[in-house]
Amino acid sequence: MTTFRVATPIASQRELAQFINELRDGKLNSTGSFTLTPSATSTVVTNQRVSVETVILMMPLTANAAAALPTTWVSAQANGQFTVSHASAASTDRVFRFLTIG
Repeated sequence: MTTFRVATPIASQRELAQFINELRDGKLNSTGSFTLTPSATSTVVTNQRVSVETVILMMPLTANAAAALPTTWVSAQANGQFTVSHASAASTDRVFRFLTIG
């Protein structure tokens, strides 16, 4: 499991300034990636930042992922994971990056 950087109550001013500057620069610790499961119609993605109210945006990183995009959607989500439904294909390179908000 990935550990994400967080500001602690005992952080120094320098640590807080660095944390704020990273946020300003877009370093939100809110991205990840996954590959669609070959020859299946769903893929479960585990991520500790996901809740039932999280917005999940996906971006294809390969040509096969881009071709799969019209039939790919988030079909379920719970605390710590979401399920992506998709058309079945034997391709092993349908790779997506995702952004979580909320």
